[in-house]
Amino acid sequence: MDRPVSFSRPRKSRVLTTVMAVYLVYTLIPLVWLIINATKTQSALFTTSGLAFGGPFALFGNIAQTFTYDNGIFLRWLGNTLLYVVVGAGGATLLATAAGYGLAKYRFPGRKAVFAVVLGAVAVPGTALAVPTFLLFSKLGLTDTPLAIIIPSLISPFGLYLIWVYAAEAVPDELLEAARIDGAGEIRIFLTVTVRQLVPGIVTVALFTMVSTWNNYFLPLIMLSDPKWYPLTVGLSQWSAQANGAGAKPIYNLVLTGSVLTIVPLVIAFLLMQRFWQSGLSAGSVKQ
Repeated sequence: MDRPVSFSRPRKSRVLTTVMAVYLVYTLIPLVWLIINATKTQSALFTTSGLAFGGPFALFGNIAQTFTYDNGIFLRWLGNTLLYVVVGAGGATLLATAAGYGLAKYRFPGRKAVFAVVLGAVAVPGTALAVPTFLLFSKLGLTDTPLAIIIPSLISPFGLYLIWVYAAEAVPDELLEAARIDGAGEIRIFLTVTVRQLVPGIVTVALFTMVSTWNNYFLPLIMLSDPKWYPLTVGLSQWSAQANGAGAKPIYNLVLTGSVLTIVPLVIAFLLMQRFWQSGLSAGSVKQ
């Protein structure tokens, strides 16, 4: 006879615990390797173990060199990345919120067709659209400008779908009808009533779009040729490529330190917003 399940003392599975432990180690090893090697000098990187500290502790020196190398181009790339994230990911979150709410709460002809298009767009990887997007922007004369990165970043089919599903469950129709009876217009209802109900979903979409834009590599690589518009991903790749060729100038210590500095803002954002993020991900998981 099966024992009743207690929510205060959930069942434990050794197999699942082992799988999670292995996955955790698999996930953390690259991060640990990166942090350890960011503390080494260029020469110590190749004379010591990758998973052990060795040589002089050079983390702070590496950070200073990273920010000052090549006339401080790293700060320029950091500013570009912040620009693309704030405008691109922020705009994508706003558009996904408005469109997802509209699709969830309003009935209009072609709604099912829009649903099919959104689902189809979710299944298409962004990399597959990079070359067609480049050709389109090339004809418009927008390549090698910030708009070539910001405009494609404004579209987030997954974010729209997530807000759509969340709004259908989190915003009661009775609440909207009560606001209409009180004389509120549709825009006022959206701004003063709906947005408050959608905060967990909005934060979740903001995090997804922020990470997607922050880590975007292939699209900036083919769109941009002027280093002054590079994001961090492409800029650090260019630094790493300096180690090849006739006039090679390897600066792997700066590449590793720059990579550590690059992930710090994302970690802080996840820690600050994890409460909203977790509740947003669980939206719709419980049927009532």
